[in-house]
Amino acid sequence: MRRALTLLLVGALALTACSDDAADSSSTGDTATTVDAGSGTTAAETTVPDTTAVESSAPDTSAPLPPDPERPYELFTPSSYTDGTPMPLVILLHGYGASSAIQEAYFQVQPIAEERGFLYVAADGTKNLRGDQFWNATDACCGFGATEVDDVAYLTAIIDEVSADRDVDPDRIYLMGHSNGGFMSYRMACDLSGRVAAIASLAGATFSDTDKCAPDEPVSVLQVHGTADGTIAFEGGTIPVVNTTFPGARTSVTTWAGYNECDGTLEATGTTLDLETSLPGAETTVEEFGGCPDGVSVQLWTIQDGAHIPATVFPDGSRPATEGMVDFLLAHPKP
Repeated sequence: MRRALTLLLVGALALTACSDDAADSSSTGDTATTVDAGSGTTAAETTVPDTTAVESSAPDTSAPLPPDPERPYELFTPSSYTDGTPMPLVILLHGYGASSAIQEAYFQVQPIAEERGFLYVAADGTKNLRGDQFWNATDACCGFGATEVDDVAYLTAIIDEVSADRDVDPDRIYLMGHSNGGFMSYRMACDLSGRVAAIASLAGATFSDTDKCAPDEPVSVLQVHGTADGTIAFEGGTIPVVNTTFPGARTSVTTWAGYNECDGTLEATGTTLDLETSLPGAETTVEEFGGCPDGVSVQLWTIQDGAHIPATVFPDGSRPATEGMVDFLLAHPKP
């Protein structure tokens, strides 16, 4: 049932976060590719953010790597965009050792941006000494104490520049990511809660030390995770070699229910989803916290027997996992 796409297989190898095999991904390159969303679309533009006005809060380290102020990013503007009509902004963050090009090939967000009508940015992390691209996200992943890169400043600069160049709805700014990109999405929800409305994380996790995250405003959270994830375990665990610990999927959403002052419990909604093409039937269960503030949602989608890189593109070309994550974001503007 799995769709045979050579590029996707290459992407799958590169997207294996925090593993020794990630070093092989350097051959994928740094330049993001685009997906043809049909006639009339506006081509993605490569832009370099100005981070000089953003104060860095990165800690001092013993073996720092300098931040790269010349990191470009791709902005896709759908054909339905018109000046004066604010649009949502969705930022996609890749996994450790991957790139914006590989993440787009895997998630295929750009055609959905054209269909749904939102501005879309695919961004790239910086490279460590091994040549692996990463996001300096949480206490577990994936700067590993060897970098001063302030990715919060970088992504904030992207939001600022896109907002200056396009009409961005300030109440509908979203981040989504896979693995290390999911960790970084949580980091942005922590540090930029006043602007980020919602995040969607596939196989990521929030901070292990809850005191390192202090959001000022509620942020809606969707965690999607496979129970057979051998890289970022569903139940939480430790990243080998560096021995950093990360919370499990349930702990991550429970932590965010606390931040968001949800006074209910995590309950099954009764909805099941078919997100994984290699697994039979509707393998994914949906749970949601009750008692959250109006307009705020914290959900866990559990892919039973799902791997770290689930096969999410179906033979007919549909991509319900990506579509579902995007739809969750768009349904949760700032309350």
